[in-house]
Amino acid sequence: MICYKCGCRLSEKDFCTGCGVDVKLYKKIMYAANRYYNEGLEKARVRDLSGAVTSLRQCLKCNKNHIEARNLLGLVYFERGDVVAALCEWVISKNIQSQKNIADDYINMVQSNPGRLDAINQTIKKYNQALAYCQQDSLDLAIIQLKKVLSMNSRFLQAHQLLALLYINAEEWEKARKELEKCLKIDTNNTTTLRYMQEVELMMPAEEGKKKKDVIVYQSGNDTVIQPINHHETMGISSLFNIVIGVAIGIAAAWFLILPARIQTAQNSINNELKTVSEQLDAKTVTINELTQQIEQLTADNSNLEQTVASAGSTSLQVNNDLIEAARMYVEQTGDNLAIAENLERIPQEYLESEATEAFVSLYQKLREAIAASVSESYYDTGYAAFRNEEYETAIIYLQKAYDYDPTNGEALYNLASSYNKSGDTKHAVEVCNQVLEQFPDTEKAKKAQNMIREINGEE
Repeated sequence: MICYKCGCRLSEKDFCTGCGVDVKLYKKIMYAANRYYNEGLEKARVRDLSGAVTSLRQCLKCNKNHIEARNLLGLVYFERGDVVAALCEWVISKNIQSQKNIADDYINMVQSNPGRLDAINQTIKKYNQALAYCQQDSLDLAIIQLKKVLSMNSRFLQAHQLLALLYINAEEWEKARKELEKCLKIDTNNTTTLRYMQEVELMMPAEEGKKKKDVIVYQSGNDTVIQPINHHETMGISSLFNIVIGVAIGIAAAWFLILPARIQTAQNSINNELKTVSEQLDAKTVTINELTQQIEQLTADNSNLEQTVASAGSTSLQVNNDLIEAARMYVEQTGDNLAIAENLERIPQEYLESEATEAFVSLYQKLREAIAASVSESYYDTGYAAFRNEEYETAIIYLQKAYDYDPTNGEALYNLASSYNKSGDTKHAVEVCNQVLEQFPDTEKAKKAQNMIREINGEE
């Protein structure tokens, strides 16, 4: 946490060690902001988007510069279909932190595709037109307009809710329930959706009860008995005559009413299909033009990138490739730990100490720690075999690596000292023996190291 006055990193004290300002209340506010952010993140993970918006807004009230909360709030808005609000949050985030901000990727995702941006604009215009139709009491036109909106953006939560409200007004309870179920899939705990769903569920049983008017329901003890009414007892000649008349009327209605309506419906369907095909052809033409422009832009970007890489040098690129390859082999288990170690060893220590980022160093250290034990053992076996074969220079290299990967490997350190001694480098032999004495006192290796020092100094 950074001091709001001088920018110094704060300690556990209630005051800044740099400028002395009281930061007790400031710390509480920052901790509260982080709690609200974590709460919003958990709600977003379970698709409680309304709850996530509330928590993230509380976080931003405490800390308006909380980049992660602002970016997450934009994502929540985007998931609910509110692209304008999402772009607002991402633009604010980019203005607060212009470098290394994932909001750049989100903004480019929306703005780099002219077709998608135009679709978003059309969606907003059509939704506003649907609201205008509702105000003018042209509810049928509003329903048609909202269906177009949802065909372009199926996650537009407010459009689903407005369409469900129109269905409720028209007493089309089943359609309203389906729309509200779609709303719950997008946002599981939206208050408006839950209120509409409660109204629909209250009305649905009444509709179902109308379908049961031809049954008799009564209680028999603890059981509810549903018995159909037997119409066969009252059916006679008059009933048969009524059936014949009904069939005749039905045939006449089909000829004079249903058939023309079917013909008109078929014609409307054909016209709609022709319109859809025409719109698809126009969309494909626009897509082809966009792809052509993207190819030209990518070709130019690739040329510029090649020039940049050529002028900047390949050191950073090579070490990044080495680290990425090591990480890939470790995650996918496509190579042994020695192969991973070879990739890590190609990364210069000077680069780790001066140029590498914290994330780079952290990943490097975690990979090295993960393979340390097995690599140290493999290097020790190779080094000790070379020592036994009197190949002391090779033994020195591998035993040193074994000790570097596992500082608790006392055998590797002692045999390293022996290798130096056997190769004639007594200076380094004495230095390594002293390391053995310091790190492994009161052990058999320490006694052997002490005897080696005496032998080198000619005391025995």
